[in-house]
Amino acid sequence: MNSTEQAFGVYIHWPFCLSKCPYCDFNSHVRRAPIDEARFVRAFAAEIAATAARAPGRMVSTIFFGGGTPSLMRPATVAAILDAIARHWRVAPDAEISLEANPTSVEAGRFRGYRDAGVNRVSLGVQALNDRALAELGRLHTAREALDAVGIARGVFERVSFDLIYARPQQTPQDWGNELKAALAEAGEHLSLYQLTIEPETPFAALHAAGKLKTPDDDSARALYDTTLEVCAAHGLQAYEISNHARPGAECRHNLVYWRAHEYAGIGPGAHGRLDIGDTRHATATEKRPEAWLTRVESDGHGLVTDDQLTREEMADEFLLMGLRLAEGIDPARYAMLAGRPLDPTRVAALHEHGLVETTADGRLRVSLPGFPVLDAVVADLAA
Repeated sequence: MNSTEQAFGVYIHWPFCLSKCPYCDFNSHVRRAPIDEARFVRAFAAEIAATAARAPGRMVSTIFFGGGTPSLMRPATVAAILDAIARHWRVAPDAEISLEANPTSVEAGRFRGYRDAGVNRVSLGVQALNDRALAELGRLHTAREALDAVGIARGVFERVSFDLIYARPQQTPQDWGNELKAALAEAGEHLSLYQLTIEPETPFAALHAAGKLKTPDDDSARALYDTTLEVCAAHGLQAYEISNHARPGAECRHNLVYWRAHEYAGIGPGAHGRLDIGDTRHATATEKRPEAWLTRVESDGHGLVTDDQLTREEMADEFLLMGLRLAEGIDPARYAMLAGRPLDPTRVAALHEHGLVETTADGRLRVSLPGFPVLDAVVADLAA
């Protein structure tokens, strides 16, 4: 799919995890009692129906089960949710259907069940290939278990990706380069490589504030980022987005829905969506607390707590913020259509002069390699 074609994605949020990682600020929750999956399936189906009533007639091109840890769901639960989507929207024959999994919840039989349900792509939360680092990150698996999980996944699914976190405490470019090469030996077509960030109100934030957790300074983080680009490119996995690397054609199509500012439905506790209703784009969000979401859906038919109509300026800003993360950049004409005005040529020229952006042969504006480490500043300058 090229960037000019409209896509429609469906995001399903499964909010439960075995444990809460100390760096994580996602909407994830640990429950000691068994989860009533049948009750959640009914609620997911109700919210899908309510969303489809507001945004009918869509052709679903991607579906993504995120979390939390969706691989804690029974395969029958995944199948039932996919059936509910297919009842209310058309699903493209070649739809990409992804599911996030943690190595601790990987079983070959369960993976075959997901594949039989319709999942055709899996993304594994490996995070490190170093047992000490995994323990520091609060992960429950070992490096060996992670690699075994990748092997199981590759034996079941045609498309497999996994995540790693770098810029960890005391990590050097040489250490990271060696770890990344080991990962690439196991990776097939796609890797997501994220710099460790200290998110507010997480255990890592408290440790960092107390001086007990030291992350690399800006220069060291830049060296680690440069190592990431060099090693991945040498193995044929170019950066198509600031944190994502893939062989040509193996990009995550669902995430491209976000980054290309297309429509997507957000289903489940704390899920966000962008829906075009009439001539207006709506930014939606649901109740974050799982049990409160359930109660709300059972009483109202949906869990919506936010349904904002975006202004042209807000839509254009989102288009910039998301699209400039991509190596392909943005179409300035689409920006002008959304914003009702073109990008400021003086600002574009200044960023060109500083080598932070470049214009492609077909007229797209993209951030240059030197610009990616200061992407937020580039976007803020263009949006001003």
